[in-house]
Amino acid sequence: MTDAGRPVDGLSHGGAGDASPDPEADTPPPVTDLPAGPGGVPAEPDEPPLDADGQPRLTPFGLAGRAVPAVYLVAWIASLVGVGAMAVSIMGSQNPFARWLFVVGLVFLGVGLLAAAGSQATERGRRRSLPFRGPSPVLAFAAVVVVTLLASLVALAPLGALGVDPGGPLGTAVSLGVTTVVFVGVVRVLVVGTGSLTWAEMGFSRQPAGIAADLGTGALLAVPVVVVELLLVSVMVSFVGTPASPLPPATSIGALVLNLLSAAILAPLGEEVFFRGYTTTAWARAVGARGAIVRGALFFSFAHITTLFATSFQTGLAAAVSQYVALLPAGLALGWVFLQRRSIWAAFALHGAYNALIVLLAFAATAGRA
Repeated sequence: MTDAGRPVDGLSHGGAGDASPDPEADTPPPVTDLPAGPGGVPAEPDEPPLDADGQPRLTPFGLAGRAVPAVYLVAWIASLVGVGAMAVSIMGSQNPFARWLFVVGLVFLGVGLLAAAGSQATERGRRRSLPFRGPSPVLAFAAVVVVTLLASLVALAPLGALGVDPGGPLGTAVSLGVTTVVFVGVVRVLVVGTGSLTWAEMGFSRQPAGIAADLGTGALLAVPVVVVELLLVSVMVSFVGTPASPLPPATSIGALVLNLLSAAILAPLGEEVFFRGYTTTAWARAVGARGAIVRGALFFSFAHITTLFATSFQTGLAAAVSQYVALLPAGLALGWVFLQRRSIWAAFALHGAYNALIVLLAFAATAGRA
């Protein structure tokens, strides 16, 4: 027997006749159907889905989840404005202001492409699972083309005012010097500056003795590469014609020296930093050495036909095909020696010696016909 109102046999309150419900009995079950975020913590319903690195999945036309959305927005707006201005200038080419509108379009397009490559490098840098966390070489090359065209217009304008032919040996040397500066500058800002690659990873880490060996190896390899190209060109002549030389004809010793400066030093310096140091290294990490060599050679050949001009589509197509095919052996050899030696110096020597031999053979052939 117990006093009225006290528990019976040790039972607590909350029985059938208890007017006070158990507070834990009405607690709703925990929500377990939300997608898990980093560390297994359920994500909020309005958060964007995450990728393998725990970073937000990005869309081409969206700003959500981007580290630098303002830069990405500038990239789109500037690129669209630039392309639009250039298209209008081409359609209204008879207008005296069309040329200036074209230049303005180039400025906007250059800013847009550089911003796009910078944004891409930033976003890829956050994704540790990527074998190469830098900007796409194709996108960076597009920026190089636009910036080079703008810089060349500025650099060649004084020469034109002085009566110097922009397409002559001196004008070509100045133009290639500008191109070299742009190539190296873009790699410095978009690749080294973003931490995507270091100069050492791009083949600049050598002691003096190693540099000398690399230079000798590359220069010797140029001889068989030139022989292969000459054999290839002799076969192509009957189909697509002889590849056009990117350099003006050398009619004097002074012009020959300028052409050698352009071909053997200026062009190899900028192109090897970009196409081997940066591009081939990036693709070797992404697809392996063999894939990088083949892809790099195809890209290298394509880059050299983007500046060809012709009076008709048929003539331009034949020139592009012959130039593209003729450069493939050199592109393959450059990629191979770069990865084989792990040195930019070997590729630079091969490129310089190869170009020098072509220039000297062309000069000898011209002198022989004179």
